[in-house]
Amino acid sequence: MRPLVLHPDRLLPADPATRAVARHLYASVAGLPIVSPHGHTDPAWFASNAPWTNATELLLAPDHYLYRMLYSQGVGLDALAVPRHGEAPDTDPREAWRCFAAHQHLFRGTPSRIWLDHVLAEVFGLDVTLAPDSADHVFDHIGARLATPAFRPRALFERFGIELLATTEGAHEPLDHHATIRASDWAGRVVTTYRPDAVVDADHEQFHEALALFAALTGEDVTSWHGYLAAHRRRRADFRAAGATATDHGHPTARTADLSRPECEALWQRILSGRHGAADAELLRAQMLTEFAAMSIEDGMVMQLHPGSRRNHNAPLHASHGRDKGADIPGPTDYVEALRPLLGRFGNDRRLTLILFTLDETTYARELAPLAGHYPCLLLGPAWWFHDSPEGMKRFRRMTTETAGFYNSAGFNDDTRAFLSIPARHDMARRIDCGFLAELVAEHRLSLAEAEELAPELAVGLARRAYRL
Repeated sequence: MRPLVLHPDRLLPADPATRAVARHLYASVAGLPIVSPHGHTDPAWFASNAPWTNATELLLAPDHYLYRMLYSQGVGLDALAVPRHGEAPDTDPREAWRCFAAHQHLFRGTPSRIWLDHVLAEVFGLDVTLAPDSADHVFDHIGARLATPAFRPRALFERFGIELLATTEGAHEPLDHHATIRASDWAGRVVTTYRPDAVVDADHEQFHEALALFAALTGEDVTSWHGYLAAHRRRRADFRAAGATATDHGHPTARTADLSRPECEALWQRILSGRHGAADAELLRAQMLTEFAAMSIEDGMVMQLHPGSRRNHNAPLHASHGRDKGADIPGPTDYVEALRPLLGRFGNDRRLTLILFTLDETTYARELAPLAGHYPCLLLGPAWWFHDSPEGMKRFRRMTTETAGFYNSAGFNDDTRAFLSIPARHDMARRIDCGFLAELVAEHRLSLAEAEELAPELAVGLARRAYRL
């Protein structure tokens, strides 16, 4: 078996003088609390505090970063115990783990490898790398740890030093797990986030079903435009009562609109009747972003917009296994013209905070940094999804800082379904940011004192303020 050793200088600059500054900065932030205001972990874990049973269930089956790589090399998702429409296949977890271990070479040079090594070494105390000859040993070691109280969800939450963890629920979904958490005697702060996509996107396969549930939960008549907006306001109040400080919008584009009330009513009736096409579906999404901005000014909820993912690109896989199975592909995204209607109404209103994410890195310097460097309501979200990586984080800082500065960004958030990867992801971001700051110090573009002030801001301070925590 090959030993697993995490080098203390991993991800820090190679130049010795710059690395020394980065070490100093990293030491000052390594132990800071974790603020995770944008993520997709399951609140049921913290409501029930039930133990996980094995490594496959916990680390492999929920993590599309891992299984999409294996799928690209011809490994079927059933062999990896990935659920089909929420139902786990009849796959032996140990065999799935062995399959995963047999393909570890595929992850060389990827952030997934860095995260997994961190989890194995720092969380589970393993001293051997995952490989075919260690698969059973690692599986059994993790299983034994998961059977102990120290590895229950709440205990790990506390061990990781998590100050706040936000999950994401649909507007049509009940918040029962969050109610259970709040009613318990546990002090961990787990909040929800308002994700209304299923009742906003008329192209969503669950749109009509979700809309019916949405109406039932709110008691509003959603067959009128007025009633539909009232239902959103009521549901947002429910989410705020469950601790939410933010909304989350995963639209195909960043397009916004500012229609008149009669135009909105006519559009909504076309949507409800089914007499609409792709253009109307896009117009509804665009109008609702502007409506949500108005609601955010009313209730103080921070908006998050992360467009540009061509979701469920693999149609047969979507049909067989459902959404979020690693087949979402980035596409080019316009922000300057797309956001003009919303910014024309609310761009100068400091009561609104709109955090922009992108999968289109070509927009960093050309569109996003200039927009955030001007409009008071805009902040830049961190490098996201495919770019949540060492090189992606560096590109983000290098292409946005000179125009937007540091304080027009929202700090770091991990945006993950994989709970145990949260400390690994935050550690990676802190190391990369400290390396970037060290480069500026070494080039005499920033004083050491300024870098010492910035490091904790990038680690936690900016996120606390951006999400109004």
